[in-house]
Amino acid sequence: MDIRNIAIIAHVDHGKTTLVDALLRQSENFKMKVDGPKELIMDSNDLERERGITIFSKNASIRYKDIKINIVDTPGHADFGGEVERIMRMVDGVLLVVDAKEGPMPQTKFVLRKAIEAGHKIIVVVNKIDKPDARPQWALNHTFDLCIELGTSDEQSNFPVIYASGAQGKAGTTPDLAQMKSIEPLFETIVHYIPPPQADKNAPLQMLTVNLIYDNFKGKIAIGRLYAGTIRKGMSVAHINRKGDVKKVTLMSVMGFDGLQRTDIEEAYAGDIVAIAGITDVSIGETIADVQNPVPLPTIHIDEPTIKMTFGVNTSPFAGKEGQFSTSRNLKERIERELETDVALAVSPTGSAERWVVAGRGELHLAIFIEKMRREGYELEVSKPEVIMKEAGGKKAEPMELVSIEVPEQFAGTVIEMMGKRLGMMKDMRSDRGVTFMDFAIPTRGLIGVRNEFLTGTKGTGIMNSIFLGFEAYKGDLMVKPHGSLIASESGVSNSYGLANAQGRGQLFIGAAVPIYEGMVVGQNAKAEDILVNVCKTKELSNMRSKGTGTHEALDVPRAMTLEDSLDYIGDDELVEVTPKNIRIRKIFLTDNDRKRAKREVKNH
Repeated sequence: MDIRNIAIIAHVDHGKTTLVDALLRQSENFKMKVDGPKELIMDSNDLERERGITIFSKNASIRYKDIKINIVDTPGHADFGGEVERIMRMVDGVLLVVDAKEGPMPQTKFVLRKAIEAGHKIIVVVNKIDKPDARPQWALNHTFDLCIELGTSDEQSNFPVIYASGAQGKAGTTPDLAQMKSIEPLFETIVHYIPPPQADKNAPLQMLTVNLIYDNFKGKIAIGRLYAGTIRKGMSVAHINRKGDVKKVTLMSVMGFDGLQRTDIEEAYAGDIVAIAGITDVSIGETIADVQNPVPLPTIHIDEPTIKMTFGVNTSPFAGKEGQFSTSRNLKERIERELETDVALAVSPTGSAERWVVAGRGELHLAIFIEKMRREGYELEVSKPEVIMKEAGGKKAEPMELVSIEVPEQFAGTVIEMMGKRLGMMKDMRSDRGVTFMDFAIPTRGLIGVRNEFLTGTKGTGIMNSIFLGFEAYKGDLMVKPHGSLIASESGVSNSYGLANAQGRGQLFIGAAVPIYEGMVVGQNAKAEDILVNVCKTKELSNMRSKGTGTHEALDVPRAMTLEDSLDYIGDDELVEVTPKNIRIRKIFLTDNDRKRAKREVKNH
């Protein structure tokens, strides 16, 4: 069977998922009926649909004139960049999707470099040409400049160009939307330009595990490309792990991709992308080989974690009331299950059986994991994110990020000052049509908590993305402004009288009729110290004063704190309590006496 394996690369929000949807809908084997034209098939995860980003790499397979095209969707966010490198090992070419207005962006650069290093052929798709301010020729020129800068070979830089409107499901070889009828020109280009896999189905079996998913019936499923040989259901294979140990196992199931579905097949041949079940301890980057001739493929390097947090059992007075799973055994099993499929995650024990240090590839990576647990019915509490430091040549080294910022010109000064305070070094700055683009190299710890400040400083108009640069020498101490919290002094239910008194001290996070416990953070103090407030206080009635007398103070709208906002906000002595129904901020020590005692102990030490 004729096969083409391609990955699709794009910056966040450049229309990659919409384009893949158009390819799926217009392929010859697409049967799935989707409600409404706006449904994004490829972003099948609720979190992805809400955030508008691809988090988990997915496979799709489409048919065009008896040719099977395997498409691998790559995450656009750098916290999931480890997946990108693995995907390049599965494919023979890439679709580079570029926004017709914005041109290629820094994150595209990171992924594209990996594709060029792998020697893949590139097809450039200038997408969103139906935008009113689209400038396809400008976008194409910048893409060509980027390819040359990244060191493409002569063959790679002589790429075909397709102009498209993913939302309308149309493509063509010229940017004239009126002449376009369907996505077929893109299909034709893929078939004629991307080479079929160079693989021998009669050679000894070799398959590289590139992705893992968990299935309730089949257990751990390994997805990867067959480099050589034939694989069959029920056959015995050699599993070669990262250390080089060889173990004989029997495959329970072999699956191929048909559209977005995994379907059971009897056998698959070299060059195809398949999923296999039956190997319980398989991990990413390991080889499935022939039993008689087990030859390992080069293992895949996995990015090391840069941020860590402590996950623990919920210890608040409301523990166990809002979640289905709240015991240490529940949490331990769930964290271990995540470790099986997410290789960029690392877990280490603490002195307590109810707490674990979980490390990941950035704040977003860990926040997505916490959000997944919350939606599955888990209750937990998490600590402030901390950066993981390393020793390099006897000196302290820290992770660095390249931050790309896009803001209206009037906010450029605000952003430069904000990044400067956080030890950011400007690498590039350019203005175009009233928009300023800036690149900064900044320590990862400088990015913790920056999102709120950035959105406020740019009045919600700024766009910020970051990619991991590597570890560099420690850049010095950060001048971070400490925040003060408004702490509930009593348990009960908040009411408007108590809240009206408290809001004069700062900004509230809660409204009226919210259950409160002592030690819960109900707002941010305008000053840099913590202060106790009683938001449950009611108006005392007397024979001189009825309930309705006195001035009625209007309450401000409380600041809604999402999971990421809460993680950005908390200090060293605070925790985020996460349950399926609520996200609360609390002090580690709930009573005032306990907090004072803890402070004294720290001073004495």
